[in-house]
Amino acid sequence: MFNASTWIANYGTSYVAPSSNLGTLEICDPPANNWSWAFGISANGSIVVGVSGCPEAWVVHNAFRWVGGSMQNLGTLGGELSWAYDVSADGAVVVGWADNNEGVMRAFRWEEACGRMQDLGTLGGRRSIAYAVSADGHWISGCAETPDGEVHAVRWYADCSGVYLVQDLGTLGGNYSCAYGISENGTIVVGESKTAEGTIHAFRWTSTDGMQDLGILPGGSYSRAYDVSADGFIVVGEASNSDRRLHAFRWTPARGMEDLNQTYAHLLPGDPISHLAAGAAITPNGRYIVGWGFNLVLTRGAMREMGYTLDTVCPLEPFGDIDCDGCVSDADLIAVLMAWGCCGRCGSADINQDGCVDDADLLIVLINLGRGC
Repeated sequence: MFNASTWIANYGTSYVAPSSNLGTLEICDPPANNWSWAFGISANGSIVVGVSGCPEAWVVHNAFRWVGGSMQNLGTLGGELSWAYDVSADGAVVVGWADNNEGVMRAFRWEEACGRMQDLGTLGGRRSIAYAVSADGHWISGCAETPDGEVHAVRWYADCSGVYLVQDLGTLGGNYSCAYGISENGTIVVGESKTAEGTIHAFRWTSTDGMQDLGILPGGSYSRAYDVSADGFIVVGEASNSDRRLHAFRWTPARGMEDLNQTYAHLLPGDPISHLAAGAAITPNGRYIVGWGFNLVLTRGAMREMGYTLDTVCPLEPFGDIDCDGCVSDADLIAVLMAWGCCGRCGSADINQDGCVDDADLLIVLINLGRGC
């Protein structure tokens, strides 16, 4: 059986293994055969949420909230099943889905102060699901059915006393969309949507500009956004490449969509199979990305998925080595020129970290050109 675990993970990629078993809910006999998966964690790491169930995976399973060494069953909306996906920064609010008394999947919001689940409702259809919650626990993103049976990305606003907003975020021209991540203040949402051509593309929705197509990797046809940084400017997810293989991506307004396997190629084993397949989550400050991929070195040639942690900030030794390959070269010079004029979140091209990529950063590269090579 699989049990939920927590991990404690220097610059580079780390493929990690469990460090502490969170246990399971005792909802089946014998309890030793129960399973659990963790999906969300509070800002300080002390509260974890997920799902736990019986060996017959879909017969009985309930959402849990783990705190202080014990696992709490959050119950359902009157049915038998529930699943928790995310938790607020302070760990007090949990979101996910639960069956109602008709056995229909509905998005829920659970708050410690309320002590009960709230049905967040739909867009006029029957079903809905919540995947992410803002830091304060009020803004929630997910997807819900419309009256004609389509599934659209949705944003809710709720507190203990009620649900005050159920907002249809629309699509990229097709008949489907779903939201998986939300920014700290709830104004930016990311996910996937069907386009007018029928392909699935990652999107970034803002309260001011609506839904933006984040595109695809060169030669690919599919992308999905899973998570977004606290300020909403860094998006991570998965996208197909020209080999029809899923690769982890990062999107920023300045650089667009980039394949993490190319940006951080020097950190990977280098064989044709090992790769980062998906960026599933990102820390609020945008530095660390976690997800899953393949590492044939660690699995001794076995084709088996593994979780990874990627630290996107390198020590810049030697100074000016933007791509962190140990050599200040033409590639670093080009990186500065490509990001020239960027102000705000400009990544490692802003070498002196003054908020803009300008002549000062270019001078650093020129002065150190050739070092470490």
